[in-house]
Amino acid sequence: MVQLAQKEGRLKPVIRRMRVAIRGAVQGVGFRPFVYRLASEMNLPGWVLNSPQGVFLEVEGTVEHLESFLLRIQNEKPAPSFIQSLEFSYLDPVHYSSFEIRSSAQDGFQTALILPDIATCPECFSEVLNPADRRYRYPFTNCTNCGPRFTIIESLPYDRPNTSMKSFEMCPDCRHEYEDPKNRRFHAQPNACPVCGPKLRLWDPEGRVLSESDEALLQSVAAVREGKIIALKGLGGFLLLADAGNIKAVEALRFRKRREEKPFALMYPTIESIRADCEISQFEARLLTSPESPIVLLERKQNSRNLAPGLAPGNPYLGVMLPYTPLHHLLMKEVGFPVVATSGNLSDEPICTDECEALNRLAGIADFFLVHNRPIVRHVDDSIVRIVLGRELVLRRARGYAPLPIRCKNLVPGILAVGGHLKNTIAIAVQNNAFISQHIGDLENKEASEAFENVIRAFRQMYRVDPIRIAADMHPDYLSSKFARESGTPVISIQHHYAHVAACMAENELEGSVLGISWDGTGYGLDGTVWGGEFLLTNDTSFTRAAAFRKFRLPGSALAIKQPRRTALGVLFEIFGDSAFEMKNLAPIRAFTGPELSVIAQMLRKGIHSPYTSSAGRLFDAVASISGLRQEIRFEGQAAMELEFSIGSENTPEAYPFTISDQDVEPPSAIQPGMIVDWEPLIRAVLQDMQNSISLATISRKFHNTLVDIIVNIAKLVARERIILTGGCFQNKHLIENAVRRLEQEGFKPYWHQRIPPNDGGISLGQLVAASRLLKAQPQTH
Repeated sequence: MVQLAQKEGRLKPVIRRMRVAIRGAVQGVGFRPFVYRLASEMNLPGWVLNSPQGVFLEVEGTVEHLESFLLRIQNEKPAPSFIQSLEFSYLDPVHYSSFEIRSSAQDGFQTALILPDIATCPECFSEVLNPADRRYRYPFTNCTNCGPRFTIIESLPYDRPNTSMKSFEMCPDCRHEYEDPKNRRFHAQPNACPVCGPKLRLWDPEGRVLSESDEALLQSVAAVREGKIIALKGLGGFLLLADAGNIKAVEALRFRKRREEKPFALMYPTIESIRADCEISQFEARLLTSPESPIVLLERKQNSRNLAPGLAPGNPYLGVMLPYTPLHHLLMKEVGFPVVATSGNLSDEPICTDECEALNRLAGIADFFLVHNRPIVRHVDDSIVRIVLGRELVLRRARGYAPLPIRCKNLVPGILAVGGHLKNTIAIAVQNNAFISQHIGDLENKEASEAFENVIRAFRQMYRVDPIRIAADMHPDYLSSKFARESGTPVISIQHHYAHVAACMAENELEGSVLGISWDGTGYGLDGTVWGGEFLLTNDTSFTRAAAFRKFRLPGSALAIKQPRRTALGVLFEIFGDSAFEMKNLAPIRAFTGPELSVIAQMLRKGIHSPYTSSAGRLFDAVASISGLRQEIRFEGQAAMELEFSIGSENTPEAYPFTISDQDVEPPSAIQPGMIVDWEPLIRAVLQDMQNSISLATISRKFHNTLVDIIVNIAKLVARERIILTGGCFQNKHLIENAVRRLEQEGFKPYWHQRIPPNDGGISLGQLVAASRLLKAQPQTH
């Protein structure tokens, strides 16, 4: 109801001033011009500005109009934005004369969200293809609805002087767009055009300029068509491009990049061209064309076009993406066929971001370098996503997703989490937001270590956080854990598999007691052994080990991870002892020479360099080896992936036997499991099927069915309704889909990952949550 005041015998509406604070992803998305247009349309005077905390504004009007204004903000906000909180209060009016956009405030605690880079919007794409437009064929076209964000920002608030665009002085036309609140480029910080913005150049391997601007792009296209390899400086780093149908080009790229068998990602010109090679569901089509525009794992058609066989050996899926910048769109429109678009690095190194660095690090890999002069502030790889049970499952969280936070209850602000060793990410707690970094990668070398430390420095600077604690993995030799110990900041060590469970709980907004099924390849256990087949029962601050897989030895330790044949020998030795080495008909035995077998036998008998493991991931490896599928791997998880793929269309409901034994541990502890899942009957049955010449597809399907049976049986014995499925093993589409269906059929509530990877890319979030729980339980320590 409109409030009225009496003045000189007349009733007049009461004017109030409303102050609003909006927090969330509200910078770099045209939020201020949206507010300006809305306030102007409703004739509400006041102002709006950016601050490190979000968007602040004041408007004056009747309470009725102000309430309508708030509702329209919620309902009509820019599509890329999201609001985490909107707080408002009423004050006495100061009688503003008009509505204005004020300069950004610089001070205060940092809570505003930095947006990920956003794929090219339809309007910008249309301009790039329009010969009458001044941005025709300009590869750096963008607006407030799309373009670079995270890869160009140096500090908050998100204004041009705080980005890598600060050195590009806008021409009068761009300046007019930038300053016009009614223009969609109003305060678009990367705004540029061919007159004043970044430019393309084509370099030879020595850095000599061969051509510039559109000619550079056209010459690059010609080189790809000729079978050459192009290093393309893109949004968050370099990509290596090659003709996906050219067998020699693909083989050359594998050889030069030292990437033997790991699948290559592909970029296609259009979604229609993808349909020629892959099956695409409506969910997958939405993902491919979304603002995130990730690499999507798609099932390959059997009658697909003439793609090089070396793109994804033995893999029924292709990792596919569409162009996501005007540069990619222009290049792919000219090329007209799919190209390999793999990260610009040597295997196990971070992606290159600087053109001069690329000349050195990509020397001998790329034939030409298509570069530009817009600096990339931080490396950001392409994200990888697959559709599972009708919703997205992020496997690598980077471009399009990072650094958007996960909102968590009961976070302790100021904790830095440094993640694990493989697929590393870091995370930092700011109020109730867990800000998770982009994918950093495996911390295996100097370059990766430097990238890891650079990301930590950048996050501390952007969010103005001086950590009060560092949460780290318990493994004493992880580079991330060493960094934490050497930092001088108090360290909270979090068990690896508990961090997986805590991450999935946080993403699904769960608290209290759940049964967390955490399966992966490797994680340091509280007893000093290698865990990985864990059933963890959570409480308010920690967990108990409700159950675990039976342990076996890994001869050669880390070497066994790269050689499933060694893992298989560890499993066979656990069952048969020395007799295992006499089973000459088995593939893992035949894969070694006599002297090699003799050495491994000694290692297993004496426990030399052969740690115990309860890993479910290693059990996948053992079955892959015993069944003759894979004795050595060329990339992480290869044996388990091929075992999953070998199922094909096999749909037998049969499963292998197993036993669950009570360990008389009352109550179970965080170290001693209450129950042991014994896989020996399973392995014996696999051996029997091998002897009976049962197909690999049937063996693999029965193995997967058995794992689902184990999950359901343990869930029934533990008797907790809420079940968490997490860890690298649950990247397996067949396993997770069947486990979820069976659990639901049995009356349980399964939860799994969506926007946070189930692999070690999610560890940092779990560390933040677990460390916060411990600190909350000990308030005197912080």
